[in-house]
Amino acid sequence: MVEVFGKKATRFGFGEALVELGKRDPKIFVLGADTVSSVAINGFQEKFPDRFINVGIAETNLIGMAAGLAVAGFIPFAATYGVFASGRPWEQIRTTVCYSNLNVKIGGSHSGLMVGPDGATHQALEEVAIMRCLPKMKVIVPCDLIETRKAAMASAYIDGPVYIRYGRENVPIITKEEDVFEIGKADVLRDGKDVAIMACGTMVYEALSAADILGKKGIKAKVLNIHTVKPIDEKAIIDAAKECGAIVTAEEHQIFAGFGSAVAETVVRNCPVPMEFVGVNDTFGESGEPYDLMTKYGLKDVNIVQAAEKVLKRK
Repeated sequence: MVEVFGKKATRFGFGEALVELGKRDPKIFVLGADTVSSVAINGFQEKFPDRFINVGIAETNLIGMAAGLAVAGFIPFAATYGVFASGRPWEQIRTTVCYSNLNVKIGGSHSGLMVGPDGATHQALEEVAIMRCLPKMKVIVPCDLIETRKAAMASAYIDGPVYIRYGRENVPIITKEEDVFEIGKADVLRDGKDVAIMACGTMVYEALSAADILGKKGIKAKVLNIHTVKPIDEKAIIDAAKECGAIVTAEEHQIFAGFGSAVAETVVRNCPVPMEFVGVNDTFGESGEPYDLMTKYGLKDVNIVQAAEKVLKRK
């Protein structure tokens, strides 16, 4: 059974990390875009007002100012809703931040369908794709509050731009404080030799739940939490492909060009095996309760089980 240690939104882990970083390092600077409390960066604003700027609803300025702060020697974290943090200032991220390899960290909150009632315009389902295609950009999709906190802490001290994707809705906490988190290193959460389930973000819990269901059917699933989409842990993926001979990927994102595609790129070059992809299938979301939307768009444990059973027929 999946062990759960409560439920809390990943955005609070991001906010907690920034406060802790702010205490440790005067070079940490935070910028918001009029969604300060929503994306949980208000704690930093309250404690370090001299190192905080709310630029208003002006995401291109958000990234431009963060870039300037990086040039000046600060470590800026720029955070707002993921769909706006990635989409509106994409050219600034590409040309100003990535081209110059500036030390800008971008927090994309309210990701995926779990934004719920805010609807399609606010449900970021494409940002992993448009961020991971940028040279020098690192992309992290943590699975719970604890891992999000660790991701933000770690990203502060790796060179160059980082995009961290996190969410609004309360989700199960499935990692522990003592678990080791390393950017670019996948975590094997469950051993199995029949099929490998690789997931990121909210779908890691669903993957573990799916493994429980499969286990009752006599199918032993290996579960990997691949929190770093770029640079992706190619060794872990190749090892799992060789061991299991079949892979299912799961992401709260479009199935095109995102996490599943990143896994497939590694697999096809190194150890081609049958694959199935669980994610949003070439459509926008809609307004609704978060978990109702996850069910409607096929992002639940039962959908992973179905994909696993399907891929096993192709081994």
